[in-house]
Amino acid sequence: MAPLSVFRVALLVSFSVFLTVVLGLGLPALLNAAMRMLGLPETNVTECIVMLYLLFVLYVATPRIPRGLVEVKGKAVFVTGCDSGFGHALAKHLHELGFTVFAGCLLKDKGGDGAKELEDFNSDRMKVVQLDVCSEEQVNQAVEYIKDNLSDSERGLWAVVNNAGVSTFGEVEFTSMDTYKQVSEVNLWGTIRVTKAVLPLIRRAKGRVVNLASMYGRMGNIMRSPYCVSKYGVEAFSDCLRYEMKTWGVKVSIVEPGNFIVATGILTRDIVASTANKLWSEAPSHVKEDYGKTHFEQHMALMRSYCNSGQKDVAPVLDDITDAIMSKRPYARYNPMEPHWWIRMQLMTHLPGAISDFLYF
Repeated sequence: MAPLSVFRVALLVSFSVFLTVVLGLGLPALLNAAMRMLGLPETNVTECIVMLYLLFVLYVATPRIPRGLVEVKGKAVFVTGCDSGFGHALAKHLHELGFTVFAGCLLKDKGGDGAKELEDFNSDRMKVVQLDVCSEEQVNQAVEYIKDNLSDSERGLWAVVNNAGVSTFGEVEFTSMDTYKQVSEVNLWGTIRVTKAVLPLIRRAKGRVVNLASMYGRMGNIMRSPYCVSKYGVEAFSDCLRYEMKTWGVKVSIVEPGNFIVATGILTRDIVASTANKLWSEAPSHVKEDYGKTHFEQHMALMRSYCNSGQKDVAPVLDDITDAIMSKRPYARYNPMEPHWWIRMQLMTHLPGAISDFLYF
């Protein structure tokens, strides 16, 4: 994870203190009572809890421990989805660090502004490639271009960052099967398609695979099922790949951004309005009748409220992706997100479903 801000450290330490009170006072008594009922000695229960607490503090409230950095010189990185958002900012950031960047842009051949801005670098280390991750042909062409343009000093491709993705929303019964397929085609199958195409180059360099998932790859939410389905798939694919690539010395990392709606512009009021019109107009008549227009409008108002939410700076995501690429011992998962989302994700993924559902739904 990125270096922790003072605010986040304070919040996490406060949370750990709260857990200390709960664990230090309530749980030992319960455990000791259970030990007495079983006729077992009561010693060491509290000591074990204190040790677990200390490990918790080290995990969440300590800035990143230096783990050494690889040399940038002679290394190339392939980034998908560089037209805008995280990918565009990352391409510029990695170029500034000294990497050769192959920036995959969906709109390069159509004169897209993001692709043109990267091309205007006029640098032999910034190479813009036409790339639609849904097209097997374009993916293969991009990989051939990378092979042809790797210098002799670049022994294979050091890293691929699968960033290209799309987002949408809608309750399950209002969302068409085509929408589920389209979102997964980009977010999941695009990630798999690109990864499989470049793996021989990555293995040759003993390099890195960095996949952009989401906090919604770890927990679900209302209105987000198409997106969650695709990101859960990215998580599973990345875990399996990490196990397989260990033999080859390739490190696989997952980056799970929180809410960066403002920073990326991925959700605007215009997008909400057009999506809402599409959802309502295409919904079956019995669904409209059962749910009602009032219910539907309330959920659309909820989505509009998110348009100005989230972090305004993409730096935490860039820092974590950079660490995954440059650290000698990268983490399996990175969580660049606001503290309340981080806490929610931990509770949603560790507490029994009945408790987490009660807390958040």
